Order: sequence, then C-alpha cells, then structure tokens
Amino acid sequence: MGPAGAGKTTFCNALIQHLRLNKRSCFYINLDPAAEDFSYEPDLDIKDLISLEDVMEEMGLGPNGGLIYCFEFLLQHLDFLTSALEPLSEEYLIIIDLPGQIELYTHIPVVPTLVKHLTRFGSLNVSLCAAYLLESTFVVDRAKFFAGTLSAMSAMIMLEIPHVNILSKMDLVKGSVPKRTLKRFLDPDTSLLEDDGSVDPLRSAGEDPTEKDSLMGGASFQRLNKAVAQLVDDFSMVSFLQLDVQDEDSVGGILSYIDDAIQYHEAQEPREPNDEVADYGDDDMMG
Repeated sequence: MGPAGAGKTTFCNALIQHLRLNKRSCFYINLDPAAEDFSYEPDLDIKDLISLEDVMEEMGLGPNGGLIYCFEFLLQHLDFLTSALEPLSEEYLIIIDLPGQIELYTHIPVVPTLVKHLTRFGSLNVSLCAAYLLESTFVVDRAKFFAGTLSAMSAMIMLEIPHVNILSKMDLVKGSVPKRTLKRFLDPDTSLLEDDGSVDPLRSAGEDPTEKDSLMGGASFQRLNKAVAQLVDDFSMVSFLQLDVQDEDSVGGILSYIDDAIQYHEAQEPREPNDEVADYGDDDMMG
C-alpha cells in the first residue's frame, strides 16, 4: 500500500516474478476496483465482485466516494475473500495489492476492518505484514518526505500489524542524491529539516501570506514541518528499506524482511527425508 504512483503494483509484479524464479507458491489478490492492466493476472480480483466504474455510473459518486463504497461493499461480502483463501496452505505467500487512496487505511476504518477479519476473526488466521511504499523522489522535498512518513506512521498505528516501510523507485535517485544523504532518510529525524538548504530561515515575516511562495516557504509552513518531523521523531516508529525492482537482490532483500515479519519459515512443515533416496536404497538391498 501507499500513495498513488508509489509503485505498488510494480512491486507486486516483481515479488511474483521473484517467487516464481525461486519456486515458491503465491496467491495474488487485486483489491483496486479501478485497476485494469496487469503483468500477472490476479488469482482473485475485486472487480469480479464490484468495479469502481460501475459504482460511479450507477451511484453517481466520484472516484474517492466510489472507492469507499466498493470497500464497504466488500466488507459486506467477505465470503468473496474467505472462500478463496481458506483452501490455501501456509506455503503460499498471499500478495494483496491495494489502491492508492491513503484515506482507506489512515482516516477511515475500512482496511483496518478488513485486516481484523483476515487476522483475528473466522477461520483464516492469516499472518499479515503491511508493506507501505513511499516514492524515493520525495527525499528531494523534505517537507513532502515527512508528510509521506507521517502517513506511513498513521497506517502503522491504524492497522496494528507488522509493518515494512519501503522507499521505492531507488533507480530514480541513484546518482543524483549522494548515498550518505540517502542513508539519513532511512531513519528519519528532525535533523533532516534543521540542515535543509532549501529553507530560508531569514524569509521576511512581512510577506503576503496569501502568496503561494509565502504559503509553501514561510515561517508558518516551516513550523508545521518541524512539528510533523518532531512527531515522527518522538514516536520513532518509521524506518525505511530501499527498493529497486530492477535489482533481483533488492527484491529478495525486501522479501526476507516480510518473511521474518510473518514468520514464514517457522510456519513451514519440517521436511521429510528424501523418499526417492529411501526407495533407491530399498531396491538396491533387494537386488
């Protein structure tokens, strides 16, 4: 999950490809009722239950209102998910692709309710890990970065499940942002704003507060950013992993964190001795 354009579906595709190359089973669920183009066809698609286009046309709702309606409809028909997930063994990694409207998991209890159904109620008892993607180009605008970090923290608090925060599209900033600078954004704190060279601390307090430049760079805006950064720093909950979907090792590294969060390896059945070797030994003894 994460804001629109963060690369969520691209990450899902990279995960599926990595899992298939390593002969691991996965089950891909699309819960974006507006999504149309897929590199890998979903095993379960919310559009088979309800689509955003139909809702907007029939209910006269806008995109955001229609999306909320789709998820409320899904919550009323949770057997759509349950019937598909119940037959799956613990060997499967279930990949759920969510839409980019962050209010679904930071402002209204739609996705949190869905998470509770999957993890705590009924017979599913799925071990979940939330992967929150934030585009790495946000580091160029530190105020924007802290706003995104705050939304990630809000999702962590709302969902109450293991959480992995990811700076996506690292290929877009490599070479343009020094590695030492990038490293500081992996564990964000207020010092990122304190030495932000793009902020002018001597900006005149007499500027017209209605001017865009004044709104986005004036003293009030700076105080707001510092307050957001301080809140993130005080909670000390958010840290980021780096993701480049074109790098197989990068995708594998993220997957290892997710596996640890859901205790994937601990849930696997102990492997039995190789039956073929045993059979061969028996035949050899009979000969």
